[in-house]
Amino acid sequence: MNSTDQLALLDTVLSKAKAAGADAADAVIGTSISLSLGERLGAKEKLERAEAQDLGLRVFVGKRQAIVSTSDFTKASLEELTTRAVAMAKVVPEDPHCGLAGAHELAKSWPKLDLCDATEPSEALLTDLVRAAEDAARSVKGVTNSEGAEAGYGRSDIAIAASNGFQGAYASSHFGLSVSVLAGEGTGMERDYDYSSTVYLADLDDPVKLGKAAGERAVKRLNPRKAKTAVVPIILDPRISNSIVGHLVGAINGAGIARGTSFLKDFLGKDVFAPGIDIIDDPHRQRGLRSRPFDGEGLATSAAKLIDNGRLTMWLLDCRSARQLGLTSNGHASRGTSSPPSPAPSNVHMAAGKISRAQMIKEIDQGLYVTEMIGSGVNGVTGDYSRGAAGFWIEKGEITYPVSEVTIAGNLKDMFKAVTPADDLVFKYGTNAPTLRIDGMTLAGA
Repeated sequence: MNSTDQLALLDTVLSKAKAAGADAADAVIGTSISLSLGERLGAKEKLERAEAQDLGLRVFVGKRQAIVSTSDFTKASLEELTTRAVAMAKVVPEDPHCGLAGAHELAKSWPKLDLCDATEPSEALLTDLVRAAEDAARSVKGVTNSEGAEAGYGRSDIAIAASNGFQGAYASSHFGLSVSVLAGEGTGMERDYDYSSTVYLADLDDPVKLGKAAGERAVKRLNPRKAKTAVVPIILDPRISNSIVGHLVGAINGAGIARGTSFLKDFLGKDVFAPGIDIIDDPHRQRGLRSRPFDGEGLATSAAKLIDNGRLTMWLLDCRSARQLGLTSNGHASRGTSSPPSPAPSNVHMAAGKISRAQMIKEIDQGLYVTEMIGSGVNGVTGDYSRGAAGFWIEKGEITYPVSEVTIAGNLKDMFKAVTPADDLVFKYGTNAPTLRIDGMTLAGA
């Protein structure tokens, strides 16, 4: 079903909903194709292909709303869908903040973001990718076993329409490649991995380089030690440094702010990070993993600094959370077919700093370079932070030996203020950050 057909079907559904008694309505169609293949030790373990379609309808009767969804697009099914949705909306409690965006708020045009690769890979191509990655990883001296390699492809076509006049559609694709191997023997085995995720097939990391990186990381982790409990500087590798940005994004979600359940609820317009720190949300990055031309309620999207020179500038808002807070939506609504819109980020990154990773390490007398986080011990209400970690000990400015089975702890409000970014930002994930140094964290070890 192409975008023209999708929008035509949505227009029909909206007309049926109005005829059934809805005061207003919006609807979304999502169709998807996915293909994934996995091998371990050269033998195929997984081959899956899936195709799906789903339609979600939200109707309003006064200040009451109901949401229904279906994967059956027949005329009879859609008739029942609209009738049931309106009947449900008439009996649920009122929500004073629900409703569509005003016509004046809607996006009238949007950019082309190059979000869809027309290439659908064959099983043979995915097989070549996973074999090259796993073979390269297993060729690293010291690698003794493999957890396998996996490659995948997906395409999604999304269309949104509403009775306020909005209509929009776009398609996006996704390619992924990952490999995980083990080094060592018996109880002394260590595991590590690498992966690549892109919108276009041509942008995937070279599978041989990716595999070798995974194997070398696993070997470097052999014979780890426990570090002693201390308050030391922590350096976060770029594979995990984006988690710090992720905690900020979670704390400024408008729904949580409206509920009063965020540790940053009183910090709008205040300094949250040190001066010089910028964090940007950019929905218009070409081939971005979370790029979108408009949001889930049909509002225009645009790049914005969430953190500007250390200061918190905005919440992430959809229409409902904005109304709760007496504000205006800033185009951050995300929408599925079976739930109402909710605030969500797009491509988020912390801007690069001016110091190199090597210099950052050189300046530390004793500290921990963290390459892996374990668990999710973060309290979004208080900001308290405690997570298991593994990495490498820093002694007199040098990486020395691997470390495992330690915990790093602090409070996110203090951690944000103590962050120093390196100059090695690379756009590899939906949320990105360079290497980060955080001073004054508690390391709990031996």
